[in-house]
Amino acid sequence: MAWFAQSHRPLPWKGEKDPYLIWLSEIILQQTRVAQGLPYFERFRKQYPTVQQLADAPQDEVMKLWEGLGYYSRARNLHAAAQYIAGELDGRFPDTYEGIRQLKGVGPYTAAAIASFAFGLPHAVLDGNVFRVLSRFFAIETPVDTVAGKKAFAALAQELLDTSQPGPYNQAIMDFGATLCTPQSPACPACPLRSACKALGEDKVGALPIKSKKIKKRQRFFHYLVIGHQGNTLLNKRTGKDIWQNLYEFPLLELPHPSRNESEIRNSTLWRQLLSGQEAAISRVSPPYQQLLTHQKIMASFWEVSLPAEAPLNSGQFLAVNQKNLSTFAFPKIISQYLNQAQLTLF
Repeated sequence: MAWFAQSHRPLPWKGEKDPYLIWLSEIILQQTRVAQGLPYFERFRKQYPTVQQLADAPQDEVMKLWEGLGYYSRARNLHAAAQYIAGELDGRFPDTYEGIRQLKGVGPYTAAAIASFAFGLPHAVLDGNVFRVLSRFFAIETPVDTVAGKKAFAALAQELLDTSQPGPYNQAIMDFGATLCTPQSPACPACPLRSACKALGEDKVGALPIKSKKIKKRQRFFHYLVIGHQGNTLLNKRTGKDIWQNLYEFPLLELPHPSRNESEIRNSTLWRQLLSGQEAAISRVSPPYQQLLTHQKIMASFWEVSLPAEAPLNSGQFLAVNQKNLSTFAFPKIISQYLNQAQLTLF
């Protein structure tokens, strides 16, 4: 905490006592670097300064504001929890750890952060930064991603907590891990704890913390039909339990392999459903775009298809959207990249 008093990063949510804004910052910072999350926090705070305003917003509007931040379940849960607070709790943010844990998308770490920062409650945070600091300082080789490891680290974090100042202490240890005891190239020579750090003494800093599981990424190949017809194109809202729920996309053909084979695309069920019997011309096939998710690697190609103006378009379950209005829809990052880079001449 002495180090923190001299070294803390000035961020807009630090020292904040409004539990709504603390919650907003914590949800944004889940799985997100501070530099990336900061402008999103500012936009959300400006657009929805109260939990009631967030609750009243249309979900598509919330998803659009979140666009590009990834892990979109956070935005869906944020909106659902705001509606729960507004509707079930009369707009009052819960002021106990247990009450905060009831909010959708709030786990033990986030609840502890909100409880300690907003209400001064004695709950220790345990995020990736804290895992790293504790595992190195005490040279703990128990994997942090196991049930036993999480239980042991949680108990240790709670034991070390300064219960008279839980908020500042929690912020201090997180900042310490984020800026000094970093994953790569930690600043050990400048560390005020170096003389007592067991990992440093045993030359194990680079090996800790230990994770037992290696994530295997599933590779998927998406082929999108970007259909141009009378200035419109077709979109679909993803509503299943797969990735990118409630985001929009072009008609999707998923194949088990990449393809530049025009006949394979034309013979697909999707093509026959939308374009059977039409004089549809494939004017361009984009280079492949790539997006890495936690458990998946997505490769996407965009097949730009044009139809004569007089040809009827069987849109089916798809939305016919004016090309000029595409910017109002929330897309996955990989589609936004395509739209930002493509020279769409088919509309």
